[in-house]
Amino acid sequence: MVMTTTRGRETRNSAKKLRETRNDLPEATRTAVAKLLNARLADCVDLQTMCKQAHWNVRGPQFIALHKLFDDVYEGVTEYVDLLAERIVQLGGVAYGTVRDAAETSELDEYPASISSGEEHVRTLSTALAAFGSRMRRAIDETDELDDVASADICTEITRGTDKWLWFVEAHAPSRA
Repeated sequence: MVMTTTRGRETRNSAKKLRETRNDLPEATRTAVAKLLNARLADCVDLQTMCKQAHWNVRGPQFIALHKLFDDVYEGVTEYVDLLAERIVQLGGVAYGTVRDAAETSELDEYPASISSGEEHVRTLSTALAAFGSRMRRAIDETDELDDVASADICTEITRGTDKWLWFVEAHAPSRA
């Protein structure tokens, strides 16, 4: 069921009927996986905007390296958004990938607008990447328990990539000797 608010905006609920598909996964599995992946899609869209926030606002001696790195991470995360959204639709679901959907649904902490130093952006973005990676690791287990190995494989691919980006960003953190 889709309800409309006074501003004409749809509100989402999890009882939506799936679109017809010849995908042979049971409907209950497809419904549960689509709901789960939509939650991770919201996190991923949120993470995507965080990468750009860092890219646009970083200042300091490592500016050019971090400016480029944050844009590279953004491009990688954009691929994950697409993988998640396309899998949801393949299952017969609707991908909720707008910024408003992400703002309403994301489980990631809000990115502070007031930071500017490279060190602050590295710390904040690495925290967001780690949180997203943790949620994707859970999604691997959850999709596997639902017997959707294809979705589990996508979650594994995204986790591997997120761990790589976390490593790249953390490499710019000051050493704590």
